[in-house]
Amino acid sequence: MKGKSKEFKKAIMAEVHEALVVAFKIPDHDRNQRMIEIEPENFQHPVGNTENFITIEMTVFPGRSLHAKKTLYKEIAARLQKSQVPPNDILIILHEPPLENWGIRGGYPASEVNIGFKIDV
Repeated sequence: MKGKSKEFKKAIMAEVHEALVVAFKIPDHDRNQRMIEIEPENFQHPVGNTENFITIEMTVFPGRSLHAKKTLYKEIAARLQKSQVPPNDILIILHEPPLENWGIRGGYPASEVNIGFKIDV
């Protein structure tokens, strides 16, 4: 929700990134994040949740195991508590378009490029 401090937003993005490094084994330098803030009057969150309710949507390469995904969810929930976001205030959604649907490195499908790290973790 709009109105959070710059420090809060930076902390959230840093902790989500660290969770990805741990769970999905991505390289630390592989950062591509954005935060979209929504005006309070344009956002309804579930009854019983706090004003720190957050939806985290990730578009990721496919291939991660259920174990890696569960690790990611737990890592995010644990890490965001440092920023006063209770685990029940976190909704995580993963989008996994096929590698041929990613245009990277000068216009090549990701399915034809050496990504540089394993995605089948």
